[in-house]
Amino acid sequence: MRVVLAEDLFLLRDGLVRMLEAFDFEILAAVETGPELTRAFAELEPDVAIVDVRLPPSHTDEGLQCALAARRARPGLPVLVLSQHVEQLYARELLADGDGGVGYLLKDRVFDAAQFIDAVRRVAGGGTAMDPQVIQQLLSRRARDEPLGGLTPRELEVMELMAQGRSNAAIAERLVVTERAIAKHTSNIFAKLGLPVSDDDNRRVLAVLAYLDRG
Repeated sequence: MRVVLAEDLFLLRDGLVRMLEAFDFEILAAVETGPELTRAFAELEPDVAIVDVRLPPSHTDEGLQCALAARRARPGLPVLVLSQHVEQLYARELLADGDGGVGYLLKDRVFDAAQFIDAVRRVAGGGTAMDPQVIQQLLSRRARDEPLGGLTPRELEVMELMAQGRSNAAIAERLVVTERAIAKHTSNIFAKLGLPVSDDDNRRVLAVLAYLDRG
């Protein structure tokens, strides 16, 4: 699996390269600035991009803007964002098109190699990998705008886990209830939000995130 990596801190960039290579990823490019990332996207065809939001020269949003431009040029390009903070605007932009794998992880909440590698593979495969804190902030923002379609506290909890990419079985295990109970909750959630019901885990995650981004 071919990777383009953008991270301005040398020690973190080098550590990510070594870890990815240990799990048989091919590093096409490991860059530290926005212009270098733009060139890498123009010249290479990665299976997934791992991108820090803030890159030189301005240390604002170069990384994400480069990734968004690359996804416009190559729709569906899987992108996993690494950030120190929850950047709500950036997360919404990345999720807006709902096309291809997307992920948003917080650097200080990635606790082991297996967790990170699983997220990279999930995004590369067209899935989602969202840190719970990112989801919580998107939910909080939406809740300020409207009452999330009158969802109950349990339905909100289920929707948050759903948006993390969890299946009904995984949600049931997490909440210590039956899978049938979760299926009923998810049906109620989609009905209340006016979303089409889907058994495809990634598609329903993107549907929920698209709702959170709406308006």
